[in-house]
Amino acid sequence: LCKTALQNLWYNYIVVPQLVKSLKNLIMSGYSPEHDVSGISDPFLQVQILRLLRILGKSDDESSEQMNDILAQVATNTETSKNVGNAILYETVLTVMDIKSESGLRVLAVNILGRFLLNNDKNIRYVALTSLLKMVQTDHNAVQRHRSTIVDCLTDLDVSIKRRAMDLCFALVNGSNVRGMMKELLYFLDHCDPEFKADCASGIFLAAEKYAPNKRWHIDTIMRVLTTAGSFVRDDSVPLLILLISNANSLHAYIVQKLYQAIRVDASQQPLVQVAVWCIGEYGDLLLSGEFEDETPVQVTEDEVLDVLEQILHSNLSLLTTREYALTAIMKLSTRLQNSTNRIRKAVSIYGSSLDVELQQRAVEYSALFMRFDHMRPALLERMPLIQKSATNGPMHATVNGNVDETEEEGHLPAQEQLSQQAQVNTYSPAFQSSLYQVCNLLESFNIADIPSIIAYDQNGLKIEFSFERSKANLNMLFITLRASNSTETDMNNFVLQAAVPKSFQLQLMSPSGSTVPAVNSGAVTQIMRVLNSQKVSSFIVVVLLTKRLGKSSWYPLCPK
Repeated sequence: LCKTALQNLWYNYIVVPQLVKSLKNLIMSGYSPEHDVSGISDPFLQVQILRLLRILGKSDDESSEQMNDILAQVATNTETSKNVGNAILYETVLTVMDIKSESGLRVLAVNILGRFLLNNDKNIRYVALTSLLKMVQTDHNAVQRHRSTIVDCLTDLDVSIKRRAMDLCFALVNGSNVRGMMKELLYFLDHCDPEFKADCASGIFLAAEKYAPNKRWHIDTIMRVLTTAGSFVRDDSVPLLILLISNANSLHAYIVQKLYQAIRVDASQQPLVQVAVWCIGEYGDLLLSGEFEDETPVQVTEDEVLDVLEQILHSNLSLLTTREYALTAIMKLSTRLQNSTNRIRKAVSIYGSSLDVELQQRAVEYSALFMRFDHMRPALLERMPLIQKSATNGPMHATVNGNVDETEEEGHLPAQEQLSQQAQVNTYSPAFQSSLYQVCNLLESFNIADIPSIIAYDQNGLKIEFSFERSKANLNMLFITLRASNSTETDMNNFVLQAAVPKSFQLQLMSPSGSTVPAVNSGAVTQIMRVLNSQKVSSFIVVVLLTKRLGKSSWYPLCPK
């Protein structure tokens, strides 16, 4: 009754003293064979009373005050050797969390959950970790006292417990314990299953960026992650690390030496190789000098540096992006290595006939630089200026404590798979393609004050219209409203809209107003797309519709793949 009629909840506050008295009698009463379970008097009634107290005390100070004493008695007097007692204690903890309880009582609740972590029952440990994760925001210091026990749960054999422990560890990271926690999490990253590596690496990146005590520690931590789990890190990890390195002037010699040594040992982690190759291209002269305080000098020759880069360039294991990094790095070294210009010219010219267009174009341009603009080469290949940090670092949903917008994730079209399903694709005329270009290129109009509405599709009885509205709070946010109408004599069922944007954008699809487009223009289906262009990049949006009419499915690609 209290759950279904919250507006009348105040009327039930008068029963709080009676509930408290009943619960106290159950705790203090002697043995009752009719209701005793494992030495606890009527545990089912105790659980129900605790749940009712939780509802009544959630928003009432006076009722919460009346409950504090009895909740403390339940927490201290309940036997924990049996699951019956643990169930009552768990309900007590939930009640303490929900009502306006005293700080001492909340600390007691956290301590109960800490004892649960030592229980042999996996279900109890999982419940404890989940509850602590909910309490960490309001009772951070109390949860911190059980940090060592929580870290021990990272070695648990149960996958669910490992994941909850990992999430809780990231929530416990702060400026005072970041070194110790990162050490434990990096060890976990070394030994965990592949399914954990991506989330763990992202969490370490975010925590290190927020709480890093200094730049050297920050860079060392990210390099350690790339060395351990480079294949599992986010796509933006390479530019983020390059940004950090470029702004750490005093550490350039140290960084390039560490990265050179790392890729000589293992060149399989492509993000690590990309960062290392970029650094060698920028700071190759510092690598050759072998000078950095606090570190043993690295003795390396020009030929050894070029051998490593050419090996990466020729390796079948190297991604195309990695090879592009390597080719540019070799070219940059032509102004940093005094005695290897001829070798670099030959290495670059080989790729002038590469089957890959991007590599071929770069090689041809670099060769032309040698032959016709050699006097400009030192100026063109000098070190890059400091890279300015953008307003946003990484995806909108990336956060340490997991505040992820689920609708945003649902809005992304998985890879190119669904766009490649070309069954029943309707053809369209060249005149229609020009209007499609407006839709596909609408993200480029973020700098335009007003964007006119567009009729994106008007064939076979289906009419699709886009209207646009920019957010007043954020000029980089664009709301796109799709309106679909049907002029045929039969309904179009199973209306589905799918959209995809480049990685530099953020896309969120709202729920459509319906799944059926009514016949003879008797109604319409509307759906809103929210697009964030935080980096102000010109690009395309790909939109595909799927409908079913007379049992036949049809795809409507509103932008060519």
